[in-house]
Formats: sequence, C-alpha cells, structure tokens
Amino acid sequence: MTQAPAATRATRRQHDREIVMLAVPAFGALVAEPLFVMADSAIVGHLGTAQLAGLGVASALLTTAVSIFVFLAYATTAAVARRVGAGDLQAAIRQGMDGIWLALLIGATVIAVVLPSAPALINLFGASDTAAPYATTYLRISSLGIPAMLIVLAATGVLRGLQNTKTPLYVAISGFVANALLNVALVYGADLGIAGSAWGTVITQWGMAAVYLVVVVRGARRHGASLAPDAAGIRASAQAGAPLLVRTLSLRAILLIATAVAARLGDADIAAHQIILSLWSLLAFALDAIAIAGQAIIGRYLGAGDPQGARAACRRMVQWGIAVGVVLGLLVILSRPLFLPLFTSDPTVKDTALPALIMVALSQPICGVVYVLDGVLMGAGDGPYLAGAMLVTLAVFVPAALLVPTFGGGLTAIWAAMTLMMAVRMLTLLLRARSGRWVVTGATR
Repeated sequence: MTQAPAATRATRRQHDREIVMLAVPAFGALVAEPLFVMADSAIVGHLGTAQLAGLGVASALLTTAVSIFVFLAYATTAAVARRVGAGDLQAAIRQGMDGIWLALLIGATVIAVVLPSAPALINLFGASDTAAPYATTYLRISSLGIPAMLIVLAATGVLRGLQNTKTPLYVAISGFVANALLNVALVYGADLGIAGSAWGTVITQWGMAAVYLVVVVRGARRHGASLAPDAAGIRASAQAGAPLLVRTLSLRAILLIATAVAARLGDADIAAHQIILSLWSLLAFALDAIAIAGQAIIGRYLGAGDPQGARAACRRMVQWGIAVGVVLGLLVILSRPLFLPLFTSDPTVKDTALPALIMVALSQPICGVVYVLDGVLMGAGDGPYLAGAMLVTLAVFVPAALLVPTFGGGLTAIWAAMTLMMAVRMLTLLLRARSGRWVVTGATR
C-alpha cells in the first residue's frame, strides 16, 4: 500500500527536477532578449529625442517581424524532442538543420522586402518628419540581422529539443554584453550615431548565430547528420510551423486591438495600458519558461512511445503553472505601490492603471494553465488545434474589446476582455488536454 504513493512522489520529484533544469535557464534567456532593445534605447537616447523616437518605431517593426516567425523555435523544439525520445539523435539534428535552413530562407525574403520598402513602413507606423530618417536608417541596417535572428530562433529550438536550455542562456547573456559594448563603441567612439547602434546589433546577432551554428554543426558531425539543405525536410518544417504562425498572428492581433482601443480612450488610458502591458509581458516570461520545458519534455516522452509519462508530465506542469501563477499574482498585488511610481508620477495614470493591475494579478493562475498547456500541445505537435483554438479566442475577444468604448469601463474593461480571452484559451486547451487526442506517439506525429 505504501509503494504506490512512494512511486508517485518519486515520479513527481523527477518531473520537478526536469522542469526546473529546463525552465530556469529558459527564463534567463527569455529575459535577456528584451534587454537588447533596452540597451539600444539607453545608448541612443543620449543622441536626442528624434533619434530615440526613430529607434522606437524601427524596433517595433523589427520585433513584430521576428515575433511572427517564433514558430521556428516552437516547431523545431517539438520535432527534435520527438526524435530524441525515439533515440535517433542523427534524425533529431537533421530535423534541426531543416529548421535552420528554413530560417535562412525566410530571413533572406524579409530582407528583400524591408530594404526597398523601409521608408513606406516607417511612414505607415506614423513616425514624425524628424524621426523618420533615423528610423529608416536603423531599420535598413538592422534588417541585415534578421536572418541571424531567425537562425537563433531555429537553433534555440534545436537545443531545447535536445533538452539543453543552458547554452541559449549563455549565448543570450554574452550577446547582451557584446551588444552594449559594440553600441557604445560605434555610436560614440566611431561617432556613427544611430547607424552605429544598428551595426552593433547586427554584428552581435550574427555572432550569436555563428555560435549556435558551431554548436549544431559539431553535433551533426558527431552523429553523422547531413548539413546540406533538404527540400523535403524544409517543406515539412514549414508545414509544421504554418499552424503556429496562424496562432501567433491571432495573438498579435489581440494585443494590437487592445492597444488601439486603449488609445481611443485617451492619453491617460493608453499610458496606463502600456505600463500594464509591459508588466503582463514580463510575467509571461516566467510562465513561458515552463511552457518551453513542456515542449521539450512532452516531445521526448511521446517520441519514446510513453503516453503515460507524457500525461503525468502534463499534469505536473499544470500544477506548476497554477502555483507560479498564484505566486506572480500575489507579487503583483504586494508590489503595486512600488511598481506604478517606477513608470509614472501622474496621479491620473496611476489611478487608471491600478484596477487593471489588480485584474492582471487575479488572472495569473489562468495564464499559468494557458501557457503550460500551450507548451504541452506544441511539444505534442498539435499545431492545427492550437491555430483553430486561437481563431475561436480571437472571435470572442474582438467584439468584447470593441464594445468597451460603447459600454464604458475604461482600461479596466479592456483588461477584463483580456482576462476573458485568457479564460477562453484555457477552456479550449483544457478540453483538448482532457480528450487525450494530443497523445500521438512516435518519432513523427
């Protein structure tokens, strides 16, 4: 009678160790990424307001372009992890190389689009006449680093699939330091201005990509995997990523709609919304780290033909998601007197943000379940369901958000709509998780 509970505790401890081992470095790497933009902003900000405004517009465009293709990391992680679970490291790395080649092709295409259209894109985002030239300069130069950024995404997916999240952490930290030093040297030392900041970032991104490629190429040679591009493999990577692209675009649409509605409510509301959104994004990093662990662990279990292990790991990760969500929510509530003054001294903005901030805090356990199950289903290669579920969520969110100006409630109502959006996501993901249809074993789905 005592063996079963002991075995259960041992299994939980094993899952806990795996989750911590993968999630903690993943969190560090996720947090390091936004620091690139922060470092650029701090350095360029001393050049002048117009330069900083130009950087803001160009960075928004670049961040959007890269985030759209985040499926390069997600789909690659799941595919590689399955083959790792099946014990075929050669096929795992070969699958990863297909993802990297796809990243290079997409990156080259994006450059071909951005370089000639940079002024039009900057104008579309409403840059002022004084900021537009700086924004165009930064965007054109920085676009040369887009293939590197996408290679980093795909290669990060390879290493996560190989159950290695420490190397991405080390590369991210090294990249942040190198980027800051290069920016200072080129912006001020070489007197290149905002162009120096762009070149420093491009050099850093290609340096990071080179490090990842060295690691992956060494692994390929060690296990006898081919490095040559394979048309069928690249096409399979694109097909696996397409549903995740739909999911990502739907989520981006939700965030853009929320911001657009907040902007229509007035300056205080949009200012408060940006503060709340920045916090929401930071909290998402902690929960996304568990999701990344879920992608790698679930893919490995299913690849090994262990559906029971996959289900047990899923249950444990959901418990982690809820627990971390509760902790994050409490931290937000307790730190709110300190958090808001960091961003604004305007009492109107503070009063507008406070109820929305509490709404965000209360929703964190829901967010924890959503992020974890999102990662589980990605790890299972269940992209088509995730795409459909996000389209349903978008269909619910849009009318709820657009009706806010009509029925009132201000920023709090917008974040109530955001909480509704997360609740719908949680419902769709729980239904799928409990159905067991995501549990498809084997080296490929």
